Amino acid sequence: MLGTDHRDTLLSRNNLSGAYHAAGDWRRALALLEATLPDLERALGLNHPEVLAARDNLALGYQEAGNLSAAIRLFKAALAGREHELGPDHPSTLASRTGLAGARQAAGDLDRAIRLFEATLGDYERVLGPDHPDTLICRTSLANAYQAAGDLDQAVPLHERTLAERERLLGPDHPLALASRTYLANACQVAGDLDRAVPLLEAALLGFERVLGADHPDTLTCRSGLAIALEEAGDLKRAMLLLKAAVSDHERVLGPDHPSTLASRSTLADAYQKAGNLGRAIPLHEATLTDRERVLGPDHPDTLASRAYLANAYQEAGDLSRAVALYTTTVGDCERVLGSDHPTTRVVRRNLVVLASEAAHRRARWRR
Repeated sequence: MLGTDHRDTLLSRNNLSGAYHAAGDWRRALALLEATLPDLERALGLNHPEVLAARDNLALGYQEAGNLSAAIRLFKAALAGREHELGPDHPSTLASRTGLAGARQAAGDLDRAIRLFEATLGDYERVLGPDHPDTLICRTSLANAYQAAGDLDQAVPLHERTLAERERLLGPDHPLALASRTYLANACQVAGDLDRAVPLLEAALLGFERVLGADHPDTLTCRSGLAIALEEAGDLKRAMLLLKAAVSDHERVLGPDHPSTLASRSTLADAYQKAGNLGRAIPLHEATLTDRERVLGPDHPDTLASRAYLANAYQEAGDLSRAVALYTTTVGDCERVLGSDHPTTRVVRRNLVVLASEAAHRRARWRR
């Protein structure tokens, strides 16, 4: 018996948290990481490499749980420890810097995130070389940040470059090359270039199915992405068939409560709404919100998004009183959890202003 404080025991607990995370049980993963980190710090020291890695893992767990202030604080601590122990150019230090940039992006602080991604990418290229896998990962993250900021003129070429380099270095069927194809497709989709996005996603899906199998989580995600692109392109029949299949596949492979399953259900509800089938959209939005509150918690960013989607569906159905009440609650929750300047908060607040004006005009017409 090694004992509860033995290094191998503590690292096994850290690995178990990773297994919980992979299964979608982020609450158990987070609880185990929170319990393990102080024990690792006591047993190995505050700046031991394993402790710094565990701190990064806990920061990422907080980020996925929507606790962005805690995530940023821990990423900063891990980065400071790695800079002190390993130096500013060590690959692990660069990884901590990338993690901090990602947390800032998730918090809506896109200007600081992009500046940090840009600086870190330059360091990766200088230290590891332009073709190193970690450099390509950072380049992808920067392209995604540009896209989130609406700078598609920089995002699309950067995704194109990363895809070309991954295909050259790894081959066109490597999972990372397939992932780059989906990132480029998504950027093209956001840019309104559906004629390019749909074929890219179709090719990526065939690759994922061939390389990873029809039931791999990356394959399921790509299938949902293709369905969304087809929906935007006006191919509602094919999109709906894919979305229904995606929900069934997610439930069968990952379970009904996995966050990815809940995301696929939300996407299907949105498709019903866009097709004008509010009778199916609203109950599905309501069920997804209930499940996200139970599984992820009432303050998780995905839960807040579900609340906004449901409010929008009520609005389209003409149920303005329920829509206003739900939007009002959601704005307050977004401001409290994400901050008043977060992109999600700004969108929900703008929707509430438009809806309140619509409701006021309707009341004025009724009085006449």
